[in-house]
Amino acid sequence: MKVVGRTSETALLKGLLTKESPEFVAIYGRRRIGKTFLIRQTYSEHIVFECSGLHQKTFSRQLENFWLTLHEFDPTRKTELPPKSWLQAFAQLKSYLTNLPGKEKKVVFFDEISWFETPKAGFLAALDNFWNQFCTKRSDIILVICGSAASWIIHKVINDRGGLHNRITKKIQLAPFSLQETKLFLEANQVFLTPKDLAQIYMVVGGIPFYLRDILPEQSVPQILDELFIGPQATLANEFQNLYAALFKNNQLHETIVQILASKNMGMTRAELLSEFKLPSGGGLSIALEELIACGFVQKIYPINKTKAEALLRLMDEYTLFYFKFLHNQKNNSSWQQLVSKPSYKIWSGYAFENLCIRHVNQIKTALGIRGIVSNNYSWYSKGSAEEAGGQIDFIIDRADNCINLLEITFYNTEFEFTQNDVALLQKKEMSFKKHTRTKKNVFWTLLTVFGAKPNAHFLSIITNQITLEDLFK
Repeated sequence: MKVVGRTSETALLKGLLTKESPEFVAIYGRRRIGKTFLIRQTYSEHIVFECSGLHQKTFSRQLENFWLTLHEFDPTRKTELPPKSWLQAFAQLKSYLTNLPGKEKKVVFFDEISWFETPKAGFLAALDNFWNQFCTKRSDIILVICGSAASWIIHKVINDRGGLHNRITKKIQLAPFSLQETKLFLEANQVFLTPKDLAQIYMVVGGIPFYLRDILPEQSVPQILDELFIGPQATLANEFQNLYAALFKNNQLHETIVQILASKNMGMTRAELLSEFKLPSGGGLSIALEELIACGFVQKIYPINKTKAEALLRLMDEYTLFYFKFLHNQKNNSSWQQLVSKPSYKIWSGYAFENLCIRHVNQIKTALGIRGIVSNNYSWYSKGSAEEAGGQIDFIIDRADNCINLLEITFYNTEFEFTQNDVALLQKKEMSFKKHTRTKKNVFWTLLTVFGAKPNAHFLSIITNQITLEDLFK
């Protein structure tokens, strides 16, 4: 299979093949997102050594794995003794690379880089030595490191203040597929679905290639999701048990955090999370949150005209949200149709559709014709008081051209029809928003729904712009 989407990432990687300098590339992103596939496909004719770390294995097993892998690439080295340290292992790799013919680019690829670094093993120090003392003296080496533990790569390599400080020449954070990339990926597998059906699947599993690859042609959404989650041979039946354990040490803390966030139909502040979590503010929780954010499971949404401490932590991982809403500790689900009939489905679908829209903010700005205008994205929430009404708006685009778009996001199965009550509710929210934020900017309501709205008098009296689901595919 060819690489689908990933246009900018592929162009960047291929561009390095023409540069007359050594390159040190770090690629990171959550598990199952296609990092290894991208590297292998893009550099298929240039990889001269590839080795992947072993999950939760000892220093001796990691070293043995490296040595055996080197023999696979260079069978003539079978008489060489196994290395006793990472410095010796990299010395063997240097010897192998030195003897390769030709001046074309040679890619050295370390996958799941964090798993190599066992306690007191010295892997990173040896890697630093390999780059500084060998690779930088040659113009034909591209050193690529990759891993799902995004926070580890960021802290230990990209932002390292020790030996690897400022060594990375290019970094790529691989994001989930967009809706358009998801459509292209499925069509490459002969799966053709309507925009609404594609959105429903995206709301459940996101743009994660591994989750999408087992979808078969000519299946309906209920059939697809039954095959993925509920049926006797469900391919993702045990995914949650493996997902966080493979990414994080002490993963129970990370799982508890996302479970709490999944229980709320809006984000939570850090203070609210601490209160719910019954833990003191400090290192362990802060690190876990940083890791969840770095891996894309959680996103910070800053409130307009408020402090950073009041930022909302919002669970963004589609699979995790779906898991805790419908699969966790629930053994009576026999089909997707049964889930859809539950009252919780409507609540989940509204939140999941908001997440989908937040992920596609660039497409929203393009549809509004404001892509070239400097803007920031915020949320707004006020509990209100006896004297003042509160309110909540999950998605706000605050523009540098003296305008603010308030987005009303609705997941509706047909064309939406505004009523007087809908207008009154939006007017009340707008008045409260203006009063609490004291904004002097022009404020416009933007409707974002699946099929748009009927242009009746109520709609025309309150909505300035409308965006439909199809706009998010552009």
